[in-house]
Amino acid sequence: MDTRWLDDDELTAWVRLVAVVELLPGVLDAQLRRDSGLTHFEYFVLAMLSESPDRTLRMTALAQRTNATLPRLSHVVSRLEGRDLVERSPAPDDRRATHVTLTAEGWRTIVAAAPGHVDNVRRHVIDALSAAQLRQLSEIAGVLLEHLDPDGLMTAVYERPATG
Repeated sequence: MDTRWLDDDELTAWVRLVAVVELLPGVLDAQLRRDSGLTHFEYFVLAMLSESPDRTLRMTALAQRTNATLPRLSHVVSRLEGRDLVERSPAPDDRRATHVTLTAEGWRTIVAAAPGHVDNVRRHVIDALSAAQLRQLSEIAGVLLEHLDPDGLMTAVYERPATG
């Protein structure tokens, strides 16, 4: 099989995408650690719970929404539990399953962390782009997600209606 090597334009686009994928998590993580004592992934877990009915999700659903393995998520949830930000309980409809619920302290933590996180996202991504570029980024990311997540297991969570 002959390899279809990347041409100069393709290689430039690819290297730039890889650089963004590598640099952005560190930028997001550093601000959250400094200002809120949370890792970006911990913030993501708390955010997913905060947006869920009764601020509760089954561990398997939370793993799906955060694209985490159950062992990784269990470790993070244990850390968050130790800080009284979440609590685990048996699922009422299936005692073998576990629910994770955002505590009142977890809610206060995510509410306090959100403004700084949004400011950071704005500063490093949103405000760096024109309105047209932002639309292009959204379209490009949508196309890539169709290939990376064809069943929409993770991305369905983000299909929100436009606000006006």
